Amino acid sequence: MIRIQLPDGSVREVPRGTTPLDIATSISPRLAAVVVVARIRPLSAQGITAISDEAASEATMYGAAQTGERLVDLSAPLTEDVALELLKENDEAALRVVRHSAAHVMATAILELFPETKLGHGPATDAGFFYDVYRETPFSDEDLAAIEKRMAEVVARDEKFVREEEPREKGLSDYESQGEFMKVHFIEKFTQPGEEISLYRNGTFTDFCRGPHVPSTARVKAFKVISVAGAYWLGDEKNQQLQRIYGTAFFNAKDLDAHFKRLEEIKARDHRVLGKQLDLYSIQEVAGSGLIFWHPRGGLIRKTMEDWMRNECIRRGYEMVYTPHIMRREMWKISGHEENYGENMYPAMELDDAEYRLKPMNCPGHILIYRNSPKSYRDLPVRYAELGNVYRYERSGTMHGLLRVRGFTQDDAHIFCTPEQIEDEIAGCIDFAESVLKTFGFEEFKVELSTWDPADKKFIGSAEKWDGAVGSLTKVLDSKGIPYKTIPGEAAFYGPKIDIKLVDVLGRMWQLSTVQFDWNLPARFDLSYKGEDGELHQPVMVHRALFGSVERFFGVLIEHYAGAFPLWLAPVQIGLVPISEKHLEYAEKVKAQLEAAGLRVELDARNEKMNAKIREFTLQKVPFVLIMGDKEANTESVSVRTRGKGDEGSVTLGDFIARAQGLLTTRAVGL
Repeated sequence: MIRIQLPDGSVREVPRGTTPLDIATSISPRLAAVVVVARIRPLSAQGITAISDEAASEATMYGAAQTGERLVDLSAPLTEDVALELLKENDEAALRVVRHSAAHVMATAILELFPETKLGHGPATDAGFFYDVYRETPFSDEDLAAIEKRMAEVVARDEKFVREEEPREKGLSDYESQGEFMKVHFIEKFTQPGEEISLYRNGTFTDFCRGPHVPSTARVKAFKVISVAGAYWLGDEKNQQLQRIYGTAFFNAKDLDAHFKRLEEIKARDHRVLGKQLDLYSIQEVAGSGLIFWHPRGGLIRKTMEDWMRNECIRRGYEMVYTPHIMRREMWKISGHEENYGENMYPAMELDDAEYRLKPMNCPGHILIYRNSPKSYRDLPVRYAELGNVYRYERSGTMHGLLRVRGFTQDDAHIFCTPEQIEDEIAGCIDFAESVLKTFGFEEFKVELSTWDPADKKFIGSAEKWDGAVGSLTKVLDSKGIPYKTIPGEAAFYGPKIDIKLVDVLGRMWQLSTVQFDWNLPARFDLSYKGEDGELHQPVMVHRALFGSVERFFGVLIEHYAGAFPLWLAPVQIGLVPISEKHLEYAEKVKAQLEAAGLRVELDARNEKMNAKIREFTLQKVPFVLIMGDKEANTESVSVRTRGKGDEGSVTLGDFIARAQGLLTTRAVGL
């Protein structure tokens, strides 16, 4: 017998080999009909502990066996004491399982229609799923339609997903004989000699997979094959060109329809389209991919962003510095970037005295400024901030408008402090990050703590140092009551980090702000300060970037606001429309008063109809359009049209200026 603890804390003793579906059926046949997958965790030897609501380990197709909490099939025999949770359709982890199962359904359909195809892998994603396949003939739109139709047939066949196990060597032999080079790679990478490998079969289709899956293909109810794109095997341009077929799946047609409506909204907010429509920036192919040209209107927004950031840095005790764009290669060897980040750097340039490389980061420059003069404990903390241009090599297929570029401006800062000061400095960085997000109109964010993997040789430093650094970050997050998710193995090579991901108006998460702990670079550059005891000590260092990069943050702003920026950020804040040429003199007077009040104004003095002028300002998403005719000229007033609200009638010019200045002072999101 084994013990099964349910979420309500009750414990059942059941025969070893009982399945989650058996338990669901014993609770309620209705429950058994709606559960999708089970989440289990071994019970501790000391007693029974409840499954946490937050920490859900999602299933992955491939990867090391989970030692703790994991998802399992409803048909999986339970062989030890576990805490058990039965997941229904309202659980996010269950949705990923149905999407992974949909990928298997799609692979089944592909092989039935195009048996010459070789399979790669088909994971679930946040938006759906994909399957990488190798086939010499490109898939056409008609092929995708045929695949989707055959998927419906596979679903209608209600084929059970059955987990099977066999020796690793047999799996390798079978897949090698079939020419399934990608499956051979995954087995060799994710399993060890002598192990059993898991396979999932539905009907006549069998795939190497760790699972779990829904009980049968019939549970894949609402799906869509979306598109196909190229992808190199293992991301290497020298390897075979694969085809990646994308799809999505939901538990019902209503959610599927809502998903595509959301995609239409995302498309309407695409910063690449709006950037061109609003004349904010461009990428000139003659100059090179991933390099941004800021146009006057985009440049005004950038200046506003940077002015706010610089002023806020100074207010918070930072000193502004500037560092060169290129530095000697030897310096990058000292910092460790040459060894640990070299593939993301541009090739060295041989100049008169040495080899130089474009900087991918600002930190070594700030370190050299710190090292330029002796420091005492009384000088610490030292906070250097820079809006510095950096350059990182991105492969041609990975760049994406403002969000993934080769040259960008990082709002970088580095804090040099004593070990006793580190937690206060980290807390100050988190407070600053929250202020940035709220000032620019983001109310929700998620936090991740990225730690190291002792087995990964990319990480430098001792276990004692890493444990102390992680402990400091954890202590700050806990003391501030900030929920966070720990991500093992995702730290920077020199230390752990806190990543703050904002949530935009569509609920999408964006990685922008980061706070990183570093004791390695101070050691590599032999930094010191004279302590209260008169001896030299090594400072610790905090890296932090809050916009992340100005370009990426700006791209997110465009999509968050759909180009309709708050008044304080809008490049043109007020558009002026004289009804006819005889009202132009009054419009010029209004323009002068508005500009004197610190507002950005554009006057449309063209000999065009009033409605055409209003329409032009509306298309440019200008917050306010002021219309002036005889009545307004005679009463020193303006007729106000507000973006998103329409005609609001006439007010005195003084009252309108007071309203606009109030919105600027508070940096209000709305109008």
